[in-house]
Amino acid sequence: MLEAVGVPHEQEAVYRLLVTAGGATADAVARRTGVNEADSTRVLECLVRQGLASHTDGTPRVYRAVPPDVALHPRIKHTADALDAARAEADRLLEAHRETVRRHDAGQLLEVITGAEALRQRLRQIQANSREEMLWFCRAQYVAMPSGTNKEEYEALARGVRYRVLYEKAFFDDEGAVDNVMAGMRAGEIARAVPWLPLRLAIADRSVAIFPLVPGGPHGGTDQPTTALVRDSNLLGALVALFESYWENAVPLHFSETGELATDDTGSHRSLSPADGKLLSLLVAGVADKAIASQMGLSRRTVQRRIQNLMERAGAGTRMQLAWQAARRGWL
Repeated sequence: MLEAVGVPHEQEAVYRLLVTAGGATADAVARRTGVNEADSTRVLECLVRQGLASHTDGTPRVYRAVPPDVALHPRIKHTADALDAARAEADRLLEAHRETVRRHDAGQLLEVITGAEALRQRLRQIQANSREEMLWFCRAQYVAMPSGTNKEEYEALARGVRYRVLYEKAFFDDEGAVDNVMAGMRAGEIARAVPWLPLRLAIADRSVAIFPLVPGGPHGGTDQPTTALVRDSNLLGALVALFESYWENAVPLHFSETGELATDDTGSHRSLSPADGKLLSLLVAGVADKAIASQMGLSRRTVQRRIQNLMERAGAGTRMQLAWQAARRGWL
């Protein structure tokens, strides 16, 4: 078993004997292993040279095993580091190979998928292989995967994959859709809503996307969908940018105080306190944080913290997005 770290089987057997015996002469090793004393001495001296054993100065020499944590753990770490480096280099070579293939074969960039069953299989596959993030456009009236049947999402969420999902308004009219969305959010899905989406779309790790080329019939009807799977390319980059533009302008979904699905345009998130309203008005007017703090009698750090809280309530990633969301929600 130690051959992986450069210890041949013959030497490993003698090293194990020294570990269990606490120490032995070459003659004792020969008797225990059934080999002659000359061969035992040769193996023992090899162990000494490799730092796996030591010996006394007297005659006959008594050989003792160097503790495994001293003798073997550094070897194992070195081997593991070498394997990691080799694996990283193999990944770089693989990516270079794929890039070469993509440039010479358009079929490596775009694959046409025909039929609902084939589409379901590919959607399950890209989720099973995802490692970081899934992006979704969910439109009303399913074509291949009914709401609530996507068990791959829950498995991916459980292993740490981030899901950002956009739902168009009509999606929630489908039977059971609201309950299914709430179940996904409880599992960790980050959901937002928009009035309308231009297409169905799924993007895995920003490296592969699936979207329709020819729309099929709703609810898995007889008109089979024709979809495309696209890999790293300018087209994929455009699809990611399309998702992000809709995401920025979408309304975050959350659970209301009664545990029901709601948007930040309703309920307790509809209005601001007078202080937050004044702060937001000054911010949108272009007043600097320091001046806002002075006018409101607050510290600059408090102003920045309250702005961050407003951004979180609005689902905004930047102050510009906060201003836009505030206008949409009637906060100003």
